[in-house]
Amino acid sequence: MQYSRLTERIAGEGAAAWDIHNRALARQAAGDDITVLSVGDPDFTTPEPIIESAVESLRGGATHYPDVQGKQSLREAIAHRYRANGVDATPDNLIIMAGAQCGLYATAQCLLDPGDEVIVPEPCYVTYEAVLQSTGAHMVRIPLSGDRGFRLDAADIEAAITPRTRAIMLNSPHNPTGQLIESEQWEAVAALCRRHDLWLVSDEVYAELIFDGEHTCAASLPDMAERTVVINSLSKSHAMTGWRLGWVLGPEALIGHLSHLALCMLYGCPDFIQDAACSALTQQPPGLETMREAYRARRDAVCAALEDCAAVDVVKPAAGMFMMVDVRATGLSSQAFADRLLDEQNVSVLSGEAFGPSAAGFVRLSLTVDEARLRSASERLAQTATAARDEAASLSTVQ
Repeated sequence: MQYSRLTERIAGEGAAAWDIHNRALARQAAGDDITVLSVGDPDFTTPEPIIESAVESLRGGATHYPDVQGKQSLREAIAHRYRANGVDATPDNLIIMAGAQCGLYATAQCLLDPGDEVIVPEPCYVTYEAVLQSTGAHMVRIPLSGDRGFRLDAADIEAAITPRTRAIMLNSPHNPTGQLIESEQWEAVAALCRRHDLWLVSDEVYAELIFDGEHTCAASLPDMAERTVVINSLSKSHAMTGWRLGWVLGPEALIGHLSHLALCMLYGCPDFIQDAACSALTQQPPGLETMREAYRARRDAVCAALEDCAAVDVVKPAAGMFMMVDVRATGLSSQAFADRLLDEQNVSVLSGEAFGPSAAGFVRLSLTVDEARLRSASERLAQTATAARDEAASLSTVQ
């Protein structure tokens, strides 16, 4: 039997990125004591008031078809947060989606045609390639240098613009590196979008988890509201990954197109989940600041544990729940190092190359276990790196 060409486009190289994670989960299920640092799923439980609001909503009868665009009260709560940060947003500028990933996919379907080019700095999140290729568009990679801390330079974007460029897609705070785009670079990117009549698609799911610096919402940039699409969710900020609740902020015309797509694909997000999200946004449940500070402490614990290890170098993140560790001194590829770490030390991390060729020689670890366990895992990572470096040096001497 034959399948559509779409099945080839959505496979993408990123689909294989999770192989080591799945291997770690299989060993964990078999009873092995595995420290899983290969996925960005918070170890915190969703705050109790949010859970209770969902339960109350269910018991109150919220089991019927929802508004496809999303509940007015929830869209108003989200719009209020954007207005407080300098964005001229209304409920009509928003649609509720089943998570940010769904929002990204739907946005791509409504903005892009086959042959279009989308400029994306890489390393980048592993699903971006498949999302863009699903439309027949082409992802143009802009390498970010690990030696420069994976920081964006808008001049590199400008050099990649062609007559086929339709959009620039950015992610700040950034997964996998945890870096923030600086205000000067945001302004330069906005100028490029205006000059070349481009869309700016901004993935901002880690905006509430910033340790150093400040977040810039792309829609707040001058004269950018009509060409900017912001994707966000409660998954990371409120430990709600499994709730699948996100949104897209954009021009009203785009929201209309997204609503048509949602009508034939999702038929809306369940009301009881939307009620819980509304509670999360309007009541600011206790524990959110505690979670953010826990991630900061975990980041600092990893940095401290690896500080004296000459075989690795840490790219200290300004935000988020991930860290990039440079393992090039070990003489191993990032995938070989990740495999060895899991096999010898029962710690799973992702190969940097899963996020793009610019991250070759790096591994990404998540800050999603408690501080003591994370410190122990970091020490074992250092042991593996030191042993591999010494082996490489010994082999070089023999040769």
